[in-house]
Amino acid sequence: MLSTDNFKRTPKELDSLLTIIGESVDELSATGRWTIKAVGALDLLPPWMVTKLQNLPTHPGTMEVNVAIGYGGRREIVDAVKSYLHSAHSTGKNLEAAAADLNIEQISSYLYTAGQPDPELLIRTSGEQRLGGFLLWQSAQSEFYFCEAYWPDFRRVDFLRALRAYSQRHRRLGR
Repeated sequence: MLSTDNFKRTPKELDSLLTIIGESVDELSATGRWTIKAVGALDLLPPWMVTKLQNLPTHPGTMEVNVAIGYGGRREIVDAVKSYLHSAHSTGKNLEAAAADLNIEQISSYLYTAGQPDPELLIRTSGEQRLGGFLLWQSAQSEFYFCEAYWPDFRRVDFLRALRAYSQRHRRLGR
């Protein structure tokens, strides 16, 4: 819903976007159909938005939906490595020991999406054929679908087209 690049907008534009996002998150959560999880650098957001995101109700037994707010793939990876290093330091590891223990699983466990499976399909709206920094780490084995529709205009039929295209692919997963 809001990438780290969006923070380059004017304060007025950013305030408007955050208000719309806040309302959208409230609407999604109010349905009780999903548990909303904010993924992103919450420290970039104003206090009222952080409070809103931290106090969203959970709905046990429902699907977890990630809402990317203040999200940037590069920032996520940097944050994950920093968190790993802080954790290693707090357990008494020196830099050499922390570096020796650092691996893919360690970094994955500190990502915003830790504990969730990597996406099999990423749908990019707006006709752009680039990731735009979205889920850089997690999309290593993902399939991509590019759609001309902008996100607000993305319809159920667009989603079904993406699923149909995905179902016709043969996933080798690097093999």
